Amino acid sequence: MPRSPARRTEGRARGAGPASAGDLIRGGRAHRVAVATSGILGVSSTRRAAVLALVVCALALTVAVPLRNYLSQRQELAALQAQHTQLSRQVDDLTHRRDELRDPAHVQAEARERLGYVRAGEVPYVVQLPGDTGAPTGGDRRSAQPAWFQRLWSDLRGVPK
Repeated sequence: MPRSPARRTEGRARGAGPASAGDLIRGGRAHRVAVATSGILGVSSTRRAAVLALVVCALALTVAVPLRNYLSQRQELAALQAQHTQLSRQVDDLTHRRDELRDPAHVQAEARERLGYVRAGEVPYVVQLPGDTGAPTGGDRRSAQPAWFQRLWSDLRGVPK
């Protein structure tokens, strides 16, 4: 209930004494300007900005570590998925190779081609064309190169080849 001017004087007349400077400022324009510039809860705008900056920094620091962990785990997951894809491809290739080697005809073909095996009664021969720079045959290989221990010994002695 608002007080009337008569009641204000009555309150002072009862022994409250003269009006204090705070009472005079509260009712005046100066008090309204002070309240308007002081902001919410009597905190200045500079303090509010400092508190806001502190809160933003705290939130940024709180979010930074989990975000960094999340991003590093995503990179690790992508690398592991690529490795998994490569390994599954390699498993498929090896499974296919295993299935090929289970076939006796394929094993015989590999032995003939890679190792130079022949069946009993067959005569092996090698055709070398004039422009062919292929590897020398078994007998020529031994005469062209010295044995491994002879090469080692000549290297240790420092003899040029």
